[in-house]
Amino acid sequence: MSVFTAVILVCQLSTPPQACDEMNAVDVISTQVENELACLHGGQEVVARGALRDGVGDTLYVKTICRKNRTAALIRD
Repeated sequence: MSVFTAVILVCQLSTPPQACDEMNAVDVISTQVENELACLHGGQEVVARGALRDGVGDTLYVKTICRKNRTAALIRD
């Protein structure tokens, strides 16, 4: 069972990082992962294969949020 959810946000460079969230992002991708390291590593791969990859660094940037899944945490404890 996946313990974490990686939320990958693609935001405009004009959006400050603290304001880059699910409401302000150009694209939001979420995926279930097994650990916190996979949150960051898997997000890079997802964006690299996506349609917005050419804009990253020019007009867009990527922000990743790693969230611990409550139900998985309860089952493991």
